[in-house]
Amino acid sequence: MLLALLGACAHMPVMSERECMARAMYFESNRSSEDGMLAVGTVVMNRVNSPKFPNDVCSVVGQPNQFAPGVMTRSMEAGKDLAFRMAAEVLRGKRHPGVRKAAFFHTAGYSYPYTNMHYVLVAGGNAFYEKRKDATASQASVTPGTREYAAAHRPARESIFDGWSDAAVPVAVVPASVAPQSRVLARPPEPQLQPVLVAAPQPVTVYRSVTPAPATPRVARLAPPSGAPAARLAPLSIEEVIARSGGY
Repeated sequence: MLLALLGACAHMPVMSERECMARAMYFESNRSSEDGMLAVGTVVMNRVNSPKFPNDVCSVVGQPNQFAPGVMTRSMEAGKDLAFRMAAEVLRGKRHPGVRKAAFFHTAGYSYPYTNMHYVLVAGGNAFYEKRKDATASQASVTPGTREYAAAHRPARESIFDGWSDAAVPVAVVPASVAPQSRVLARPPEPQLQPVLVAAPQPVTVYRSVTPAPATPRVARLAPPSGAPAARLAPLSIEEVIARSGGY
């Protein structure tokens, strides 16, 4: 019987570390999230490097009741290529900086009564945590869009996160391809009046109405006869001059 078991084991396919890592990423994280897959891979490597767990990838992933059921046997469908690519990057040394030394995670949003769960990251649908006696960071404190996350990441001299709710806050994103001169303004600028020169096709004569001034009576003076002493003559009106000249 022992020989039969050994013969059966000899025909079992041997998985590479890359496939074991890809399976953990594939079945434990959002299959379209590189960030989430990288975080799961970092946890696997943290366990490999810890004396509390096996010292190779496949043994860590295949531990009973540690990863998703059937992680070593189920078939992989859509998202498989991404999992294998991310697995190769982790085995080459890439790590998720947010995971730090965490060796545990669970589905994000679940809560447990334990007091030693110090959360460090939420990514790919999972909440990652360290087991510490002085655990102080809750799951909400590392979840973007919550009041706790906003308070923990508040800029030193600003208070733009004041009044945030527990719901995710939508953020308007301006693509980097937008030209520098294109800006999103809080309010449109006031319109500026610009002088406009219009060329007339032909000269235009402009007439204006002028009210004539009232007529002022004119006065004519007659010269004295030659040889006669100058005498002061009474002034004549223009009508008298016309009458004396025969009406012209």
